[in-house]
Amino acid sequence: MNVTRFAQAPDYFPPNHDGMRCRRLQGHEAGPAESLWLGVSEIAPGGHTDLKGSGVEKHYVVLRGELTVIAQQPGAEPAERVLGPLDSCRIAPHEARQLVNRTQDTVLVLLAMPFA
Repeated sequence: MNVTRFAQAPDYFPPNHDGMRCRRLQGHEAGPAESLWLGVSEIAPGGHTDLKGSGVEKHYVVLRGELTVIAQQPGAEPAERVLGPLDSCRIAPHEARQLVNRTQDTVLVLLAMPFA
């Protein structure tokens, strides 16, 4: 068993994430994992990611607050959804995504993602 206490979860610094604090809960520098890793992001008011895709799927669960997720499949128009507490979404491989906090409160979101 590998336990990561939230207060000791290591920060990580992905590119194109502004106004966000990202922490690893499992996998990478947070400990051993075979197929996926977990992270939590605290997104300050106005915080956001760029609209970019990656080669692996991503799963998001909003733990606190309200998060705007913009997703765009290759060759399609962007789709925008607002997620509240315990709402979740899946972003497909190569689907561009942008996370935006348009509220005045910090958003807390869980990320589950396979290793690349």
